[in-house]
Amino acid sequence: MVTKLFDLTGKIALVTGASRGIGEEIAKLLAEQGAHVLVSSRKLGDCQAVVNEIVAAGGRAEALACHVGRLEDIAATFEQIRGKHGRLDILVNNAAANPYFGHILDTDLAAYEKTVEVNVRGYFFMSVEAGKMMRAQGGGVIVNTASVHALQPGDRQGIYSVTKAAVVNMTRAFAKECGPLGIRVNALLPGLTRTKFAGALFEDPAIYEGWMAKIPLRRHAEPREMAGTMLYLVSDASSYTNGECVVVDGGLTI
Repeated sequence: MVTKLFDLTGKIALVTGASRGIGEEIAKLLAEQGAHVLVSSRKLGDCQAVVNEIVAAGGRAEALACHVGRLEDIAATFEQIRGKHGRLDILVNNAAANPYFGHILDTDLAAYEKTVEVNVRGYFFMSVEAGKMMRAQGGGVIVNTASVHALQPGDRQGIYSVTKAAVVNMTRAFAKECGPLGIRVNALLPGLTRTKFAGALFEDPAIYEGWMAKIPLRRHAEPREMAGTMLYLVSDASSYTNGECVVVDGGLTI
């Protein structure tokens, strides 16, 4: 149900990495609040499945295939948005890559490049293209999904943690230069959240228990909890925030 506080009616929102997990829940919640959601990930069929659920629930959405690690895909995506909608009000950079789980000294070049291409270069140029549209229309909102690993590197997740730290400073850099243009840029830093992407953390009992020992509520989060915080960040309710990084760890907002 659309609420007055979070009403996104008439807004065009692009959510990357939206075919499952946190991104899927973000897309569904934004649609519930009235946004027309562009559901994006690498595979069009997976996006369409989410779109079908949104439409069946009474929302508005469409599927867009985009691999944010490829600059040509980013260019094509924004050309399509300009041609069909002529504007973009919300960008949620949520797609991410974490192909390597192991000791940092054993990170190979392929894993390094893929992680950086998606998590840093992809977020940067998605934000550039969205920012240009938002500048022309007089404003907009960009929110980046980072990670608590941006603040404290995850065990056996070295390069992933490095890229998420870059996302935090990228957020602040865009916020500083784009704020005067009416473009708010913030970041969400999820903690341990049960998704397929984070499967390795749940499959290893030692790692999972290590997480539990550090989380005040002693529980992991569910994707929908991350979506609620994201909704706040893209809504007018948070219109005073810019450059903020909101940490959500095990359901606890810090």
